[in-house]
Amino acid sequence: MRHTRYKSNVGAVFTLKYHLVWCPKYRLPVLTDEVRVRLLEWVKEKAHALGAESHASEVMPDQVHLFIEAGPTFSPAKLAHQIKGYTSRLLRQEFSHLRSRMPTMWSRSYFMSSVGAVSEATIKRYIEE
Repeated sequence: MRHTRYKSNVGAVFTLKYHLVWCPKYRLPVLTDEVRVRLLEWVKEKAHALGAESHASEVMPDQVHLFIEAGPTFSPAKLAHQIKGYTSRLLRQEFSHLRSRMPTMWSRSYFMSSVGAVSEATIKRYIEE
């Protein structure tokens, strides 16, 4: 019997969830109004295209928080780069003020943390026993 909190593919059963945070270049507060709305749409669209699921997202004027679940075929770094690259291209195409104010849309850095239902202590205990 498979527990519903896990997903599977041909060779694996998994639950891989991440908290991803990134900022506009120079941390400029440009993620407001229509830019914010379009960014949220495109994050969800790209996640779906990658076979990932966006569980929650929050866009503040100078940062983006995303709670996303993806399969084991994507490294966390690849997932972050795919979403950031896609949204950067589309935002800069649609909103000319972003092209004129910033050399690139996003800062190169990001924060990524895995999210799980099992604590580090529980995993260590399971392996040791």
